[in-house]
Amino acid sequence: MSELGLSTSDYYFDLPEELIAQDPMEKRDECRLLVVDKNTGELEHHKFNEIINYLEPGDCLVLNNTKVIPARLLGEKEGTGAAVEILLLKRKEADVWETLVKPGKKLRPGARVSFGGGILKAEILDIVEEGNRLVKFYYDGIWEEVLDKLGEMPLPPYITHKLQDKNMYQTVYAKFEGSAAAPTAGLHFTEKLLEDIKAKGVDMAFVTLHVGLGTFRPVKVDNVKEHHMHTEWYQVTQEAADKINKAKAEGHRVICVGTTSCRTIESAADENGHLSECSGETSIFIYPGYKFKVLDQLITNFHLPESTLVMLVSALAGREHVLNAYEEAIKERYRFFSFGDACFFK
Repeated sequence: MSELGLSTSDYYFDLPEELIAQDPMEKRDECRLLVVDKNTGELEHHKFNEIINYLEPGDCLVLNNTKVIPARLLGEKEGTGAAVEILLLKRKEADVWETLVKPGKKLRPGARVSFGGGILKAEILDIVEEGNRLVKFYYDGIWEEVLDKLGEMPLPPYITHKLQDKNMYQTVYAKFEGSAAAPTAGLHFTEKLLEDIKAKGVDMAFVTLHVGLGTFRPVKVDNVKEHHMHTEWYQVTQEAADKINKAKAEGHRVICVGTTSCRTIESAADENGHLSECSGETSIFIYPGYKFKVLDQLITNFHLPESTLVMLVSALAGREHVLNAYEEAIKERYRFFSFGDACFFK
């Protein structure tokens, strides 16, 4: 193993393809939960709704309230009728988006695309970094309604099943539209479970980080330090900052739901771990050697081999404890990735 686990191959594990969950659980909070002691590596097996037994009055649960937009648009190129796919990545101005297009060769600047029999039209304006396209959209009515009618949820590349209900790729507390992927650790919470947690005296701080498709981008360099992390927009309100600061000041735990919540508060905190109202872009990359300023514990899903997310949880719990937990999860046939089971690093 390289020093501190700084080689990408240090985070490899062999995952049987059949353990990649293709469909969401019917009852969100009845998936499995592997509890990992981040200090000893000790493991316990539970149902997700038993997470409440690990939460104490005064703890602060941090949740990402971003909302996934149905960002995948299927249309045809005007003039040739060729099938085209456009994936919305980032809104640049009113009706101009940075997008990912397929097939790229057919969509040069000036090309026009039609969706839904002309309900929505698009013109390719420019080619930007990494081959992404700037696209201007034309339509009548309200953009969100047009998108809701024509767009599909941009499911991760490893999910091959079509989603029957768009809301299943959305947390129950999703509020602010802008994500190209769901903050999947939050998918396990039901409204009732959140109410029960609140009734126990646990505080909840809602932050926003719009998840980009870069979250699925593989690490292509061998030295972890050389990986170029994608950039995502985040926001922390004064209310959320106050709740997190209060928990820390009173000696309670800050528990993040998902790596996106973790990256948000670690980006927003000053050197002393204090948060204030703020928003901006973050490309924070957390890997072993990182010293957490705010986060104490983490509720998350099982992540891809050699991914930045496995590196993040390894920074919290140690690479050997994480890989050992994953080995146990594979042995016990846990479900992996976005629609899979959950892991709590306590």
